[in-house]
Amino acid sequence: MFSWNSLMELGKAVLKAGLLGGVAVGLIWSQRDEIFGLLGESLEAGLAHAGNLVSFSFLMMAAALLLVVAADVPFQLWQYFNKLKMTKEEVKQEMKEMMGDPHVKGRIRSLQMQAARKRMMAAVPTANVVVTNPTHFAVALAYRTGMAAPKVVAKGAGAMALKIREVANENRVPIMEAPPLARALYKHAELDSEIPSALYGAVAEVLAYIYQLANWRQVGGVYPAPPRDLPVPPELVPVGV
Repeated sequence: MFSWNSLMELGKAVLKAGLLGGVAVGLIWSQRDEIFGLLGESLEAGLAHAGNLVSFSFLMMAAALLLVVAADVPFQLWQYFNKLKMTKEEVKQEMKEMMGDPHVKGRIRSLQMQAARKRMMAAVPTANVVVTNPTHFAVALAYRTGMAAPKVVAKGAGAMALKIREVANENRVPIMEAPPLARALYKHAELDSEIPSALYGAVAEVLAYIYQLANWRQVGGVYPAPPRDLPVPPELVPVGV
């Protein structure tokens, strides 16, 4: 009731009424002599003269109304389009609705990462070996009959690598230190995917050693020597990690 818009509408109404009232008063005042002169005219002449006065007054009032419309329509259009404009807060809210609330998206990503870590840790006990850096990186590899190539079932750096080694120890999964191979696998092998073909030879030597170690534990004999100088292409070993 007391908004700026209400005050503007009130001001417009007062101006319109003042304009139309001014025109009406001006017409009466300018034709006062003719209006009083009607009293001295005959009936037929007075009716004709009065009709002319009314017609002229009607045209003048219509012209005044057209003037009001000509002034009011642009203002109404400006006010309409101005109302369609969005404030900065409304723009921000619309962007949030279109792109998603960053806090919600962050929470969803966090939950997805937690779920992925749980699945990865659950896959560590199925690995044949965990290749380490020895402390910075850990990559768990699994190979079964029928698989085209060994697959990465878990990998991590820092605290995640430590957790992978802990789970591997708890489940008696062999852990082998091979820094160049561990770095190359962490960098170039995707989770739940087969290892790059360039690393087939190095991983094959690691798995052969693991099979020999398992056989030694069962039947004894000469302790197998771990492989040295694994054939890891230098271009696959990341520098500075």
